[in-house]
Amino acid sequence: MDCVFCKIVAGEIPSVKVYEDGEILIFRDIAPIAKIHLLCVLKEHFSSIAELDDRRAVLLGKTLKKIGELAPSLGLSEGYRLVVNQGENGGQTVPHLHIHILGGEPLPWA
Repeated sequence: MDCVFCKIVAGEIPSVKVYEDGEILIFRDIAPIAKIHLLCVLKEHFSSIAELDDRRAVLLGKTLKKIGELAPSLGLSEGYRLVVNQGENGGQTVPHLHIHILGGEPLPWA
């Protein structure tokens, strides 16, 4: 598979990891658009929310819960924004479901 996020998860491409468990990896974005810009990648490869089944929906819910638990330790105690881009028109550049975690400063309304 030629997926950049799968290669990061596999350790084939280096990243600055901030959290990892058996299901997700959170690492620093290489082109940040906020003071804190992290990417949360589900280790299982699937492209979009449209590909969620019941098991993947539970995984996504656990992922969101984990982000909330980690927020203070990530420097996000004053608030943060989660962004999931879907498809070309939605700004998704890597076809692997991932969540942008933005914060560390006041963010403008999109």
